[in-house]
Amino acid sequence: MASSSSPMKAPKSVADVASWYCAIVLLGLILLASIRENSLEDEPVRGNQLSDRPCDEIYLVGEGETLQTISDKCGDPYIVERNPHIHDPDDIFPGFVIKITPSKPTSTKFLR
Repeated sequence: MASSSSPMKAPKSVADVASWYCAIVLLGLILLASIRENSLEDEPVRGNQLSDRPCDEIYLVGEGETLQTISDKCGDPYIVERNPHIHDPDDIFPGFVIKITPSKPTSTKFLR
């Protein structure tokens, strides 16, 4: 009876080893994929690099931006009037959300 229990333990331990091996291989593949994905990016986007992004109706203020630069970029000279939650135009910070309603860009260029 002792000899019949020994063969039962052997397949169980082989299955355990195989499970651990598969888990380690899967973890390695996930890490490899994440490293490869990160290396495909040229450079992280920082600060003024966001100036080329389009002006959507809902706009997220980026680092170094002011209401004046956003107004010039998006063609909306009435940002403060259209955003009643802006109590102090000088208190704009990265991550602040504003509503943009672009007007005709030619009218803002002639005002300067």
